[in-house]
Amino acid sequence: MNFPPYVCPFDGQELSEDPGRTSLTCPSGHAFPVREGIPRLLPDADNYAAAFGAQWKRYRRTQLDSYTRTTYSRDRLRRCLGEAAWLRLQQPEPLQVLEAGCGAGRFTEVLLGTPAALVTSTDLSSAVEPNQLNFPQSGRHRIAQCDINRFPFRPGQFDIVVCLGVVQHTRDPEQTIADLHSQVKPGGWLVIDHYRHTLSTTTKITAILLRPFLKRLPPQQGIAATNALTRWFFPMHRAVRRHKPLQMMLSRVSPILTYFHALPDLSDELQYEWSELDTHDNLTDWYKRLRTPGSIRRTLTSLGLVDISVEKGGNGIEARGRKPGS
Repeated sequence: MNFPPYVCPFDGQELSEDPGRTSLTCPSGHAFPVREGIPRLLPDADNYAAAFGAQWKRYRRTQLDSYTRTTYSRDRLRRCLGEAAWLRLQQPEPLQVLEAGCGAGRFTEVLLGTPAALVTSTDLSSAVEPNQLNFPQSGRHRIAQCDINRFPFRPGQFDIVVCLGVVQHTRDPEQTIADLHSQVKPGGWLVIDHYRHTLSTTTKITAILLRPFLKRLPPQQGIAATNALTRWFFPMHRAVRRHKPLQMMLSRVSPILTYFHALPDLSDELQYEWSELDTHDNLTDWYKRLRTPGSIRRTLTSLGLVDISVEKGGNGIEARGRKPGS
């Protein structure tokens, strides 16, 4: 079974590869480079996700279940997909899966571990490179660098479109959800998550004050700055992790994220690594949008999805719906 063909993100015409396999071109003359075996199908140079690319190059294994020896990523993906889609992935008949915003591949690993998934992994950032190091392209896996709002595919090509940890970081989440929906086949599933309004997002004062400065730093400087914050604050979090009132007070003034209670199976070394990673993620993202479950449900309903599920969980809100049809 072949993957859906690449098309030009400008005009939708099918792309062809040059004999040297170094570029893809469309009949109108638009050309896109292929570097390290990865098509770079970006319509412009505005890449607001540069910090994420640097992040995933540094932490390319941190969230992989095979590295943590847990099932955290598998459990999250299964919960977000719902049992119907998850069980369908366990069947031998192939399914085309679009993984939008793949990062270094925490969910790529899970998808490739199912019998059915033919996975197209995409990301706006250079995270496509660590993804390929972790999970090389094959007959079941291909990778492209592209803009989530200008997919290089014709509409309706994928049985499952999954986008986790991404929508809230885009310029226009409503448009992003609509663009994801456009890629779903009739009868297929759209699976997303999104940050929501919480006490932490509105009262973590130090993080709120630091983020406008840190997100403007060059990527490597941003990593150095957030790592320094983690080195300073992490020992305090570890010292009070069994004292809930002190822990809650510290979390209001500390800019870092920790997971002693949310991810108790991680070793102390991995707790620190996850704290470094997610503190950087939380303080250097260019866009950070917040939604309510009701607004996400209204968006999915307006797109005509059925069997909609919207629940609080994970990063905030986990949602899915099925496109009507066969």
